[in-house]
Amino acid sequence: MTDNKTFPSEIPTLYIVPTPIGNLGDITQRAIEVLSSVDVIAAEDTRHTGKLLAHFNIPTKTYALHDHNEQQKAQVLVDRLLQGQSIALVSDAGTPLISDPGYHLVNKCRQAGVKVVPLPGACAFVTALSASGLPSDRFSFEGFLPAKSKGRQDKFREIERAERTCIFYESPHRIMGSLQDMLAVLGPERIVVLARELTKTFETIQGMPLGELIPWIEEDDNRKRGEMVLLIHGYREDVKDEIPAEALRLLKLLVAELPLKKAAAIVAETHGLKKNLLYKWGLENLE
Repeated sequence: MTDNKTFPSEIPTLYIVPTPIGNLGDITQRAIEVLSSVDVIAAEDTRHTGKLLAHFNIPTKTYALHDHNEQQKAQVLVDRLLQGQSIALVSDAGTPLISDPGYHLVNKCRQAGVKVVPLPGACAFVTALSASGLPSDRFSFEGFLPAKSKGRQDKFREIERAERTCIFYESPHRIMGSLQDMLAVLGPERIVVLARELTKTFETIQGMPLGELIPWIEEDDNRKRGEMVLLIHGYREDVKDEIPAEALRLLKLLVAELPLKKAAAIVAETHGLKKNLLYKWGLENLE
């Protein structure tokens, strides 16, 4: 393991620095060292970042870099890097570039041969996925949902039969509209997890069929507030409908005496079914 506490690098560097998504205790020691040592911090909102810096007694000056000025200001920062300065890029919360500004700056830096060093740290959708109980072997982060109903329904139709877990960010004032559009396309049985206010006092992670989740949220206005992550279980065939009841009964009996793979092979041979279908059902229901 390398313990490198010398900042900034001798080579002018752009550091990508994640910041806490709520709990200030989640900032890393390395992030504090980098923010304290660079020449300037490029921040999405300098006032917001200023509060974070004040909390950790970091005196480094900030420079505004946000969605509305990034394409114009990125070259200014690249020029400063080429002149020998080191810069840290932060967003309001979490990892820069993940549904936050920074793409144009990083792209220009790499084109100009400027060293770019990413720091690991907080990211809301990864935090939500880890605690969601949904499959994490295959997933896609889709960013913020479209603002209008038609765009949202088009997006849900696009992922309707995707077998991976799909993850979105959503704002409080659009959450109910988005869930209603999701219901119209994906139906009430699809499992959806709402993760809100992650790492904060009123952190909530609730997952259930969509038809139950919507009324659960509507029971309490507080459940519509805060920073939100929506995680949608991937599409699954209803395997119970494809496997005869007699085959399932035999599989259950055999599994009591045999490994699941062997039991599935015997039932598949006996009933003329696919072994993988039986094996998958067994993994989800018997072990």
